This record gives sequence, structure tokens and C-alpha cells, in this order.
Amino acid sequence: MEGSVFRLQRFLSKSGPGRALEYFPRHQTLFIQGKWGNAVFYILVGVVGLTVLSRGGKRERIISLLGPGSFAGKECIAKERPRSMASARTVTDCTVLRIERKEMLRMIRDEKTFAALFLDYLLGRITQYQEVIMDHLSQSSEKRLARTLLLLTHFGDGGKAESVVPNFSQTELAEVIGTTRSRVSFFMNSFRNQGFIAYKSQGPITICTPELSRWLTNQE
Repeated sequence: MEGSVFRLQRFLSKSGPGRALEYFPRHQTLFIQGKWGNAVFYILVGVVGLTVLSRGGKRERIISLLGPGSFAGKECIAKERPRSMASARTVTDCTVLRIERKEMLRMIRDEKTFAALFLDYLLGRITQYQEVIMDHLSQSSEKRLARTLLLLTHFGDGGKAESVVPNFSQTELAEVIGTTRSRVSFFMNSFRNQGFIAYKSQGPITICTPELSRWLTNQE
């Protein structure tokens, strides 16, 4: 972008050369496991789930949730471009910026501000992956559910004292934390009875962030 000041937020929120704003309703596919990617998706609004198929391809499971400010499909920029290790599907209605692989590589090479943002994001994701692995090795499914609900507050209305998070089914929550739907239902009812959350049927979940955070801290 010679001859002009690079504006990071403008670049990430508007269509332009090599990039386009796209809207995806719930349960739409951004890219598919096993295929070569040719674009990176920057999430502006909504939640995207990374999913993998079990051996034999009979069952799909959510392994990670990505919210606003996250990049999906970043593997495609590798020099030896690998096939996607997971699929990306919208869990809620989403608005994303689709950045073509060639444009993504140009931005990393030519724009230091963008390159620094992307590097910080990659380092943060590595830390998050390590935390998820440790949680699955050492924490109960009840604690993993609490952590997931608190994570979702950052995808909703900014992590306020009472946050309304995106509408997730208990089946989807069970896939994320690696347990059964019946166990999630039991824990959700327990959290509701203790005043940590409020919800009706499959509607949005209101989370009392301080109370749930305090409970989780006391369980450590």
C-alpha cells in the first residue's frame, strides 16, 4: 500500500483487492478437512467451529471454537501447503473477511503492523492449544464446560458481568468438551440452580461471569 498510511482496522473490516466481506448463516462450511485451502478467513462477527471426522468418517466433532478477531484456514499460507487438518463450519451466523492466500502472503511480507498482529495471534493460539490439552488431561468435564462457557462470553457481548452468549446446543457443547450430552445437561442444570447461568430450552444462555469464574477458581 505504497503512498498511503496502512490502517489495520480498515483493512480487516472492508472488502478490497484480494479480500471480500462474506456473510455465512449458521451451519455453513468455510473449508473442508482434507482439501487444499486457498484463503484465510478473519472472523468479524459470530463463532466458527473447527471440526474433524472420526476414523471412518462417520462422526464429526468440534475441536475448537473461534470468535471475532480469529483467523481460520491459516495453514494455507505455508510454503509446502498442507491439506486442511479440520473443517470450518459456522456455529452461529457469521460475517468474515475472506483474504486470498496471495494477498495474505503479501500483507505479511509488506505490512509490519499486520505481520505483528498475525504473529501475536499465532502465538496466542499455541498457548490456547496447550491449555486445552492440559484441561483434557487433568480437568473434569464439569470444569471444562465452565471454561467453555466463560470463553463464549468473549464471543458474545464483551465479557460483561452478565453476558448473553451465542445459542449453542448441548450436543455442540458436549463435542467441544469431550463428554456426553446427558453429562452436559446435568452440569448445565447444576450451574443454573447455583445461579451461574440462566437459559430456557435451546435459547441464548445468560452467564453470570463473576460467579462462574469464582466457582471455577475455587475448584482449582
